[in-house]
Amino acid sequence: MQIILMEKVVNLGNLGDIVKVKEGYARNYLIPQGKAKRATDQNKKVFEERRVELEATQATQLAAAQTLATKVEGLMVQITCKAGVDGRLFGSVSTIDIAEALKAQGIEVPKAAIRLPLGPLKQVGDTPVEVALHTDVVATITVSVLGEH
Repeated sequence: MQIILMEKVVNLGNLGDIVKVKEGYARNYLIPQGKAKRATDQNKKVFEERRVELEATQATQLAAAQTLATKVEGLMVQITCKAGVDGRLFGSVSTIDIAEALKAQGIEVPKAAIRLPLGPLKQVGDTPVEVALHTDVVATITVSVLGEH
């Protein structure tokens, strides 16, 4: 299926690119999220009319993400969980826990933006975690998991 991207999408393309993707990906994710439209002649014409507006919106979002990244970069978040004697947690620290800890410090970050490539944290200690605030802006925070007996 041919689609027009309405914003930059990771591993797919930039604003205005016409790309071919699988129908399910377009129908179930890109189009409902407003990230793309079908590449019909009418949609191409509408996109070209709104191109300047969409580029300005994208630039504003990028600037806001960069501003937030300067606040977030190098931040340390402490989370306390029950742990055994060997330092393993009796549960785990997930993206939800990290997002709530950031919110307690006054920084709103959606849980989907927090990247834990190895899954939830299950060990006591400090772990660097990436926060993807925009497709081009990634900040690194340190999550300090403290164990309580």
